[in-house]
Amino acid sequence: MKVLVVNSGSSSVKYQLIDMTTETVLAKGLCERIGIDGRFTHKWKDNKKVIDVSLPNHGVAMEYVLDALVSPETGVISSLDEIDAIGNRIVQGGAIFTKSVKVDQKVIDDIRSLTPLAPLHQGAHIAGIEACRKLLPNTPQVVVFDTVFHTSTMPAYAYRYAVDERAYKEWGVRKYGFHGSSHKFVSQIMAEKFGKKGKFIVCHIGNGSSLCAVKDGACQDTSMGFTPLEGLIMGSRSGDIDPTVVDTYCKKTGETPEQCATWLNKKCGLLGVSGVSEDMRDVEKIAYSDEVSERADRCRLALEMYAYRVKKYIGSYMAVLGGCDAIAFTAGVGENGAEFRENVCRGLEGLGIVIDYEKNKNAKRGEFSELEAEGSKTKIYVIPTNEEIMIARETVEVVSKK
Repeated sequence: MKVLVVNSGSSSVKYQLIDMTTETVLAKGLCERIGIDGRFTHKWKDNKKVIDVSLPNHGVAMEYVLDALVSPETGVISSLDEIDAIGNRIVQGGAIFTKSVKVDQKVIDDIRSLTPLAPLHQGAHIAGIEACRKLLPNTPQVVVFDTVFHTSTMPAYAYRYAVDERAYKEWGVRKYGFHGSSHKFVSQIMAEKFGKKGKFIVCHIGNGSSLCAVKDGACQDTSMGFTPLEGLIMGSRSGDIDPTVVDTYCKKTGETPEQCATWLNKKCGLLGVSGVSEDMRDVEKIAYSDEVSERADRCRLALEMYAYRVKKYIGSYMAVLGGCDAIAFTAGVGENGAEFRENVCRGLEGLGIVIDYEKNKNAKRGEFSELEAEGSKTKIYVIPTNEEIMIARETVEVVSKK
């Protein structure tokens, strides 16, 4: 079975065509700057093609994707009929969706009804689904939600906020969690490596970051909440913050709560504290240099705060789980940031988490690694995530059901 995985953003479409017989990626690419000017990148085998094109909407973008897959020059299949199913990544499933489902009109309408919870994402997801329905009307589509891994098992005492019933029932104010496909994929690999299901903490650390406490394969708690703003310090997101900061910001600036939300999401985090960049590599370059300046001090503080917040969540999730059998670092920073992993694990020895600094330093990028020192009670893994293969697996499972 060949599955086309589609991730539609507000101005982009990422895709992968995967042969699920061997879980091999046949082709992948990106349509970006949709509605602006447009660029299309397509990769297949050891080849790559990048062209500037007009991409006025998601429908045109998907036409380029499908044409590239069957083109004599760039194609990897002879006919679009070889695409057996399409798996769509959806950010927000709310309380409506507790599993991946086949697409029909009611599903699309339900996804649209959740737009207030993810205004930047849901409309784009629907545009991608509808483009595929038009171009491949007979190919089954499945929607896989970032939230489902959390909302399907998280207990009410973990996902509820201490607000009244109106806010909870009418406005949907509760914790949903995100990065679900990544947390599910990594926790499954952890169970394979550990030899059984257990008490795991998954650290998905990239430009957007979240932790997940997993017990026997089920999410018990996660750091992102009602939106992806809650939790860890991220590239440009503040993470946990006193809500009255919003009131203070609006009074001091004369701006609206919506503008404050943009500030907290786009101008804070590593970027806000360092004043340099939301990219960890840029901040580390200055922080670990010999530079003596206020800028360098701010970069060093940003890294300390960043690691401290992760460390604090690890400690709290060990309390939630009643211990921890293994911790995994994944995503861009988690997989590639040796200094970051060291900063997080240093000081956790009293909790049974002891990192081997040489193993950590020598861990190969993009590969599974074990980093715990001899005598560590907790396993420490680096596990490259693969959200696309998780979406493809879920898609196969749904379309295979009678």
